[in-house]
Amino acid sequence: MTTPVRDLPLLLLGSGADPASERGVDCPGDLPAASDPALVERARAAKAALGDRVFVLGHHYQRDEVIQFADVTGDSFKLAQRAAARPEAPYIVFCGVHFMAESADILTAAHQQVILPDLGAGCSMADMATFDQVEECWEVLEDAGIADDVVPVTYMNSSADIKGFVGRHGGVVCTSSNARRALDWAYGKGKKVLFLPDQHLGRNTAVLEMGLSLDDCVVYSPHRREGGLTQGQLRDAKMILWRGHCSVHGRFTKESVDDVRARVPGVNVLVHPECRHEVVTAADLIGSTEYIIKAIEAAEPGSSWAVGTELNLVRRLANAHPDKNVMFLDKAVCYCSTMNRIDLPHLVLSLESLAAGKVENVIEVDEETAHHARVALDQMLALP
Repeated sequence: MTTPVRDLPLLLLGSGADPASERGVDCPGDLPAASDPALVERARAAKAALGDRVFVLGHHYQRDEVIQFADVTGDSFKLAQRAAARPEAPYIVFCGVHFMAESADILTAAHQQVILPDLGAGCSMADMATFDQVEECWEVLEDAGIADDVVPVTYMNSSADIKGFVGRHGGVVCTSSNARRALDWAYGKGKKVLFLPDQHLGRNTAVLEMGLSLDDCVVYSPHRREGGLTQGQLRDAKMILWRGHCSVHGRFTKESVDDVRARVPGVNVLVHPECRHEVVTAADLIGSTEYIIKAIEAAEPGSSWAVGTELNLVRRLANAHPDKNVMFLDKAVCYCSTMNRIDLPHLVLSLESLAAGKVENVIEVDEETAHHARVALDQMLALP
């Protein structure tokens, strides 16, 4: 059994950086050629041998060669919920990234084991907020005399440690689709919110949906003394944003929007709320992964759509809707490098190992952390 280590370094694919993008945003270019077709038959055989003992979850950003074996596809929270609803399956193979598998372990029964086919499949955003950094931030808030007024809210895309921290401090977890409801609840409890770890989702929700101003928001940097903020700035702020971002959504720029509008007359720009504020304000529609999928499904035949989210999903939507012109918002090809670590060879290894009676790459959250994280997750489920 493998227990995750805090601050596990990411093992990134690809090379090359875009100097115009945010720190840590790397673009690996195109994916390698599809895996050996023989692996498809091996995956089918192993999955058939396991039968109802295994439940395979596939995140929307996974490769097509992996997603074809998923029993359920969806976003991270939907998948964790679906795993919890299948107690008869002792093995949950999560084709996603580390924090997603942690959430599934928290929500599933004690007799179920969650397997991540490649332990290097992390999340750069989740890794931008470590437990020790957030503890230090809370001490800064205490020193400023405002901690009692602050309600922590963490995005689903965070580690179990951070969810546990939020649960211990009376906060809540949110998704990109219910962030507004989570913030309404938080402001009903306190005067300020500490929003972790994605600054863009927090800012976009606060400003575009709740009527706060950009001046009401400050950004706390864990790499600067006292977050790079004065106590006065912290006291005046209504929204304290953590300096974190998604390595895929953070690369889209206002120039990307302007360029596609110039190239494609009448194009609809549809972006995820993890994108920068200037990108979402220039877009036509903003929404979660599930929202993006439904918007494309409901779109008129012949319409054009530039979609600002992970490329595997955009390409899958384009292939599923040939009557519509669906394209990636940016000219450069950029996949989520860590999500793409879950390839067919890793999935085959996991399935064949389970079929042979060997359980490897188990993700197990310690009992205390899981308890407090579950408190924050349950609070999300109880949102009005």
